[in-house]
Amino acid sequence: MIIKHRVALLLAAATLLGTSLSVTAAEQLRFGIDPTFPPFEYKTPDGKLAGFDIDLGNAICAELKAQCSWVQNSFDGLIPALQAKKFDAILSSLSITQERSKAILFSNKLFNTPAFLVTAKDSGLEPTAESLKGKRIGVQQGSVFETYANKHWRTSGVEVIAYQDAESVYADLTTGRLDGTLDDAVVVNTTLLSKPQGSNFTLVQPQVKDDDIFGPGTGIGLRKTDAALQARLNAAIATLRANGTYDRLAKKYFDFNIYGE
Repeated sequence: MIIKHRVALLLAAATLLGTSLSVTAAEQLRFGIDPTFPPFEYKTPDGKLAGFDIDLGNAICAELKAQCSWVQNSFDGLIPALQAKKFDAILSSLSITQERSKAILFSNKLFNTPAFLVTAKDSGLEPTAESLKGKRIGVQQGSVFETYANKHWRTSGVEVIAYQDAESVYADLTTGRLDGTLDDAVVVNTTLLSKPQGSNFTLVQPQVKDDDIFGPGTGIGLRKTDAALQARLNAAIATLRANGTYDRLAKKYFDFNIYGE
């Protein structure tokens, strides 16, 4: 009887508190991610998720007193999966662009990295439509790099080939099936150029720019209906920037200002 009485009291308390107990129990933030972009998101040899975005996401969750969980998804399917409510937000080096902003909300900027054409060191190629005419340029499907290449190069006779993942692009580049790739400078340096198989390749100056396509940097993507979560994430990001947590995490991976201006 004593046990039944205590259960009744707990149920009554939960009723008086409204949804507070259920909110606490359900306070889990599910991030969608494609872990193929080291050093931002990748898998360690034992299969664990790691990288700057992972560390940053976990720090944001800690600030929000929420439990992080990570849902893996192909990059080009992240926004459809977000809309289908397979997770709550996208944290996967997602550039803030005008086109994407038509479909989803974005948090404030997380970081900003430059885009570059990558070719063999002796190719003589430049990041222009005239120089790349008749060449085969690989890009990741669904990325801002594909958008740029289609807009500026494909219409001028450049063969733009989209791949499901960046590893496949690099594989075809190093074996000569591609003449170049357009990619994030930090990612391609970490994944390819710093490795023996990438020793004959280089970033081609100048940096590739288009503010309408590349936007101000990357952010967390959310559904249009989640403005309240957007506000909470922005507050958490601001706190991490102000209290030194962001800089501490960034120094684990970068020796330069990854945030940008």
